[in-house]
Amino acid sequence: MSAKEYQVASDAGLSKQRVVEEAVRLADREGVDGLSMRRLAGALGAGAMSLYHYVASKEKLLDAMIDTVFEEIELAPEEPDWQSAMRRRSLSARQVLARHPWAIGLMESRTSPGPANLRHREAVTACLRRAGFSVVMATHANWLLDSYVYGFALQETSLPFDTTDEFAQMAEGVYLPQLPPGEFPYLNESAAVLVTSGYDPAEEFSFGLDLVLAALEPLRASA
Repeated sequence: MSAKEYQVASDAGLSKQRVVEEAVRLADREGVDGLSMRRLAGALGAGAMSLYHYVASKEKLLDAMIDTVFEEIELAPEEPDWQSAMRRRSLSARQVLARHPWAIGLMESRTSPGPANLRHREAVTACLRRAGFSVVMATHANWLLDSYVYGFALQETSLPFDTTDEFAQMAEGVYLPQLPPGEFPYLNESAAVLVTSGYDPAEEFSFGLDLVLAALEPLRASA
């Protein structure tokens, strides 16, 4: 088999879906900055130029990757309680971005949104408008919720702990020794109390989200 025939055969199993899915897997493992068409082609066992048959450019590839991420986020359900619907959607978004942290900075940057992206935004806007928010207030609410979700997800990526046990180990083994009570009495007290109370950092997202939703309710009522 010639080199050209071998390349055609190896490219035969490609599709846009497979190309995009592999790009997402690469970004999940290594981040999006190192993603290139050549690197992606190598992971697929294909010729770099053959990828352009499925995605015209790296920008188009990023559009498709972000659309895949939006596809994983639960759409705001059609239910009377808008806060419950937005809570479910926001919790889902946080979970998805934890799987794909590279996407956080790209969620709002795409100028050619895909169908999943548009369906997601339509569902959020529809939920808020049906709840009684005006167009302007719905826009404010959308910005605020997204800023909270993206900001929290970004902060989570840099935390040195994930679970209650990991937090307790870090607090006792790393933080407390650096916080002598005579010099940092309140920080020392906070760390000690959080450890003994079984503080769970994972609960912070829901705590803040409920405050945001409660703060938005008067804006809906005023509309």
